[in-house]
Order: sequence, then structure tokens, then C-alpha cells
Amino acid sequence: MEKQKKLCEKKETTFFLAVLPIIAMILLLGIGYAVLGLSPEVLMLISAAVAAVIAVYLGYSWDDIMDSIVSKLSKTMPAIFILIIVGFLIGTWMIGGTIPMMVYYGLKIISPSFLVITAFLVTVIVSICTGTSWGSAGTIGVALMGIASGLGAPLPIVAGAVVSGAYFGDKMSPLSDSTNLAPIAAGSKLYEHIAHMFWTTGPGFIICCIVYVVVGMNLNISSEVTPEKVTMILDTLSQIFTFNPLVLLPILIVLYGSVRKKPTIPVMLISSAVAIFNGVVFQGFKLSDCFDAAINGFSLDMVPIAGFDATNLISDIPTLLERGGMLSMLSTVLIAFCAYGFAGTLAVTGSLDIVLNRIMKSVKSVFGLIFSTVISCITAIFVTCNGQLSILIPGEMFQKAYIKRGLEPINLSRTLEDAATVVEPITPWTAAGVYMATTLGVATMDYLPWACLNYTGVIFALIWAATGIGIKKIGKDSDYYEEYMALNRADGIDVEETMQYEGKAVSANHEA
Repeated sequence: MEKQKKLCEKKETTFFLAVLPIIAMILLLGIGYAVLGLSPEVLMLISAAVAAVIAVYLGYSWDDIMDSIVSKLSKTMPAIFILIIVGFLIGTWMIGGTIPMMVYYGLKIISPSFLVITAFLVTVIVSICTGTSWGSAGTIGVALMGIASGLGAPLPIVAGAVVSGAYFGDKMSPLSDSTNLAPIAAGSKLYEHIAHMFWTTGPGFIICCIVYVVVGMNLNISSEVTPEKVTMILDTLSQIFTFNPLVLLPILIVLYGSVRKKPTIPVMLISSAVAIFNGVVFQGFKLSDCFDAAINGFSLDMVPIAGFDATNLISDIPTLLERGGMLSMLSTVLIAFCAYGFAGTLAVTGSLDIVLNRIMKSVKSVFGLIFSTVISCITAIFVTCNGQLSILIPGEMFQKAYIKRGLEPINLSRTLEDAATVVEPITPWTAAGVYMATTLGVATMDYLPWACLNYTGVIFALIWAATGIGIKKIGKDSDYYEEYMALNRADGIDVEETMQYEGKAVSANHEA
């Protein structure tokens, strides 16, 4: 009996033991992934193993560790399921002609007289419709750089506009993996997260438009030349797909569901069903091909046109069209599982709480909290070179801190995107920075000043944090109000005083 009691005793987690697995994770990812190019998923599992060894040393059993990991994953499963449904949605929107139609008319509006602003707006449209920054920059972006080169326009300016537009969609599109990961990490809801991002991304968008219009007006470009690559893309899209207003109905369904705050998954499935209908009725694809596109993604081999040969197309067209499907999201889901395996192992010993409490001792305000989040995300980007990990890890660290401070989780998810998603492509040594520089033919540091959207988000995040504008706080009708109360009550903090200090609520004894 005494021996069993001894086995059940837990040692106290010191700050050194709490921070040790986090340091191990940073070193493993910083050296293993960023320098040696090793798999981040495996490195995260090794980090989790380090945390597990410490947990066992402190007296926790393997069952305790597994229960903690399962608890973490169970809370994120609804959001991860949405992420998989997004792959389903993209595949059906592609075969139904929805995404190709948006790309087609986006390219149609290019005007050399307004090349820079057009490059930005067209890439915004394509990235929102496709949810991919890399795909948008690698297809439409390359075509726009071809136009710029042919017209003699300054390539760094146009490249900056393309990167800004590509990451506007990567940040705001419900089809984007990062847009789905941020709410998963912060514990917020997808469409509420997107709506809240307009506070920081909206002003950035306006600044981009002003800068690109003013700069473009002084470029003195008057030639009316359409490069061969753009013409080939337009001709191929019009050959494969039939465009009519009903093809855009799937987008309208998602927009309606977002505005009316309908359940996300049913709305996406209804939109996908309409897209499949369009694929069969208007585009002439077989029902089996539509189902295959939903699972494996759209393929040009599915095109039902007699004599159509996908091998003769320029590489930009397959890159643009052959995407989507639930399987395409598995790599993102896998890294999320590994990251939460690490987080769950840390949680069993309370390591994150100990580290965060040490950090929070110097954080006295909402500005300090958001500033700390920004610094954590940028540091994670610099060290890991991975945007997904730079969202997941700081999100897990700061989730309870925001709620305890009386801030809705959408403030955290917005900050994660402002400081991680869009900072990655303007960091030269990250995969995104290298990809953009290689694809567009302009060095990262050369297009960085012109990629206005990629740093204005951080600026406005800090401005709103300092002024309190655009900061949503937890009210009594919030889904997080009970958790807010419980977290503060556990620390012996009077919630009413806290809410008053934050400027959210008025004391019950306050009289007009």
C-alpha cells in the first residue's frame, strides 16, 4: 500500500523542467528543420518524447500522458474536420468550374495602364477563390510578372503586389489551411475569425491600393500587350469549362452561411453538392469524376473533351487547376496532430502554464499580451521557418491567457495570422520566402518593401491593442464567459474588478 502511494506521488514541476522540452523543440526545429531540412512532424514527435520523459520522471504514468493528448485532440477535432471538408470543397469547386471562372475573369480585367494595382487585385481574387498563396503566386503571379517584364515595369514592385495579393487570400479565404489552423490553435470559430481579421487586414488592403495606384500612375506604362502565357491560360480555361452565373452559386452559398452565421460544415457540404451538380450538368464531367475530385482533387485527365491532351499544356495550367480533395489536407492535419501531441504531453505536467505565468508577470496590459504574441510568432517563424507551427505553438501557449484577460479567442487567432501567416514570405530563409523569390524571380529583400499587406497587419494589430479599438472582449453572453470566470476565480481574482480594469464592464454598484 505504501509502495503504491509512493508511485502515485507527483514531483513538482520546476521552471527548468517546464521550459526544457520547449527549448528542445526550438532547437530541434531550428536546426533539424530549418537547417537540415528534416521532417517537422518527426521533430515534433521527438520533442513530445522529451516532454514525456520529463513527465514520467515527475511521476506521471503513460495513461496520464495519453489522456492529456486525447483531451487536446478531442477539442480540436471539429476544426480539423472543417479543414478536411475544405479540401472536399476545393475539389468540387474546381470540377464544377467555380474557381476556374473566378480565375478567368480575374485575368480578363488586367489593364497595363494600372498594372501594379491590377496585379494586386487579380491575385487577391484568385487567392481568395483558391485559398492558396503559393498556387496563386506560382500561376497568376508568374503570368503577371511576365506582363511586367514585357512592359518594362519595375519587377520588385509588381512582385510585392503579387505577394500581398496572394497572402490576402491565404489569410482571409475560408479555403486556406492557415485560416483554418489559426482558429484551431486559438479556440475560436472560423467565420468569426475571418470577420475579426478585417480590423487589421482591411486597413492594410486600403494602404496597398493607395500605394499601388500612386506608384503605378508614375510608371508611365502605356503598351497594350497581352503575353502569350496569359492568352494560353484563358483559352484553356474557356475550352475546358462552361461559364455562367449558376457556376458561382457555391460561393454565394458559403457567403450567405457566413453572414447568417450558419453551421460551417453543413454550409460547405451544401455548397459542394451544388458544385458537383454544376460539374455534371454544365461541365459534362461524370459523377464518379466529381466524387474523385472531392477525395483526390481535380485532375486534367478527367476532362471529357474528345482529343484533349493535358500533356501539351504549359505547366502553369496543371499547377493552377490540379488541386483540392480531402487527401490534400492530410499533411496539414498530420502536423496539427503532431503539434497537439507535443502540447498534450506538456499539458500533463502544467509546463505551458508555468512558462506562461513567468512570461505574464511582466505583461500588465492588453497591449503587452498582444505584443508578446506577436514577438512569439515572429520568433517561431525565424527559428522554425514554418508558418503552421508558428501558428499552432504560440496559439496553444496563449489561448488561456487571452481568456483569463477577458479577451475573446478571435483576438488571438487574428494576431496569429497577423504575425505568422503573412510574415513568413517576407523572411528570406523560410520556405515561403525562398519559394516566392524563386517563382517570381525577385529577391525577398527586394520585394519586401512593396509587400505592404505582409507587415501592415502587425502594425495595426499593435495600434488596436494600444487603443483598444477592434479588440473584442468577453461579455456575459459570450461562449467563453464561464471559462473566463473560472480561470480568474482559480487565481482568487475578482472578475468584476478585472472586467472594469479592462474597460469592458461597469461595476454593479456604479450609478449613472
